[in-house]
Amino acid sequence: MTDDDVRFLRRALELAASARAGGNPPFGSLLVGEDGTVLLEERNSSISDDDITAHPELKLARWAGRELGPAAAAATTLYTSCQPCEMCAGAIDRSGLGRVVFALSAEQLRTLKPPVTGPGVRFEGPALPGEASVPVEGYYL
Repeated sequence: MTDDDVRFLRRALELAASARAGGNPPFGSLLVGEDGTVLLEERNSSISDDDITAHPELKLARWAGRELGPAAAAATTLYTSCQPCEMCAGAIDRSGLGRVVFALSAEQLRTLKPPVTGPGVRFEGPALPGEASVPVEGYYL
């Protein structure tokens, strides 16, 4: 962990505090280029935007996927106040970002928030793997 890593993580925590002050969940992130330039900063806005996917990591991954070429994306570092959730981690992977540095782990976060209650979602399948493979076959070649 470098001094720059610590500085950028502290900025992510400031963004998280700003999100919370705005009535949103307390998460913030920034994307930094290879030369140390901050490319973009985001805060969680899932409440104010009425959008459950408005996580800062997802916003930055989407931006990088649209605006950066593969080499530029691979040279970036995403600094974030908390370890990205599965949704955000998937987007980060697909966007080609090179590195993620987080301040709080998902396990540590779980100790700070109440457990999710209720029946949860049931996932069932695969149900039609033969038919479902038809539109996918050959796409990734």
